[in-house]
Amino acid sequence: MMRFVTALLVFGGSLSVVGAAETERPNIVLIMADDVGCDAIGCYGGESYPTPNIDRLAAGGLRFNHCYSMPACHPTRICLMTGQYPRRLKNPKWGSFPRDVEKNTFGRVLQRAGYATAVAGKWQLSLLGTDLKQPNRMGFEQYSLFGWHEGARYYQPLIWQNGKRRDDVAEHFGPDVYCEFLIDFMKTNRQRPFFAYFPMALCHDVTDDLDKPVPYGPRGRYDSFAEMAADMDRIVGKLVGAVDDLGLRKKTVILFTGDNGTPFRSTIRVEGKKYIRDPVFSVYKGKRVQGGKTKLTNGGTNVPLIASWPGTIEPGGVVDDLVDFSDYLPTLAELTAAKLPAGVTLDGKSFASRLTGDKPALRTWAYAEAPRNRYWVRTQRWKLYNDGRWFDMQNDEFEKKPLKSEQLPKSADDAKRLLTGAMKQVGGF
Repeated sequence: MMRFVTALLVFGGSLSVVGAAETERPNIVLIMADDVGCDAIGCYGGESYPTPNIDRLAAGGLRFNHCYSMPACHPTRICLMTGQYPRRLKNPKWGSFPRDVEKNTFGRVLQRAGYATAVAGKWQLSLLGTDLKQPNRMGFEQYSLFGWHEGARYYQPLIWQNGKRRDDVAEHFGPDVYCEFLIDFMKTNRQRPFFAYFPMALCHDVTDDLDKPVPYGPRGRYDSFAEMAADMDRIVGKLVGAVDDLGLRKKTVILFTGDNGTPFRSTIRVEGKKYIRDPVFSVYKGKRVQGGKTKLTNGGTNVPLIASWPGTIEPGGVVDDLVDFSDYLPTLAELTAAKLPAGVTLDGKSFASRLTGDKPALRTWAYAEAPRNRYWVRTQRWKLYNDGRWFDMQNDEFEKKPLKSEQLPKSADDAKRLLTGAMKQVGGF
């Protein structure tokens, strides 16, 4: 008989579990790193930034090669939280969230299922200071967040916590504040099922479009993308260590991902009132590559997804299942025996079967979109853009050789039929 156990997601996922009391349901902690593609993670072939804590998760669990996000943070968050593609929702204005969809988020889904819920880190869905109830309406009973372009996220952070601005964090770094808030939340709710969502601030650069420049902090802290990557890994280790300390590790699934690819440049310091931007190049699988954030290439959309669950997931696994960000809501619902939003057409497919029974995920094609009506559908190998270009991603990872439909080999006939149909489907939203 299938039984529930506890699950922690370091950005995104869900499951159904074996090995706990018959009535026990999984806790879920979802951690999503900001601006972190596969090229920034050691276990994916990244060679520029040591990520020992994240690599340890992969070594002890399961790594997905084909997880796809949107190429930028806001549409990814829309898709993640609703299980629907932004195109279906008429592409909400940047930094906003549709009021009539708030009742359908994964926070509300798990809250209605009886979960304690909290979110900490980057919100990106409103000017939070003008709407301090928005996280509550979206299913989060507790929150500790910086909003959208309101102030600093790192040194002297501007943090809204449960309806009030914190006035005690001037000498603290935001990433530690957000992490400690969630650790306290887990401690308080360890005897009941909880959902802790952690959209990290790291490794996004500082906000540089405010009237008043944001504080940078002491020289040597976050002066490069490499330093932010190191601190991201430290924070992940800190949160996982807290789960260990609470005695929940064997009852906890940890999923780690990023919201989009690594940036092509990063605002890393300020000289007077002038922000200094440096390009971000990384060594990835032996090649020097520039970050692909905002682009629909692999560099902008292929993000890490790692699942670690000692005693349930066998260590050291690597799978080629397709996952996109619409899949998290239905996966979480299946994991927690929660009801899906009534009357809502979801684009997501649950990948719980891969986490609980080593059965392939259900998705047969993935989707991503960018501004100016650009989007693609793809399988693991073949990729079709809405302008008609095809790419063989197995032999042309950097998309240098576009193909026409008639140039595809006969072996691609099944993929051609599948993706042509998928393109018509998403084009009709």
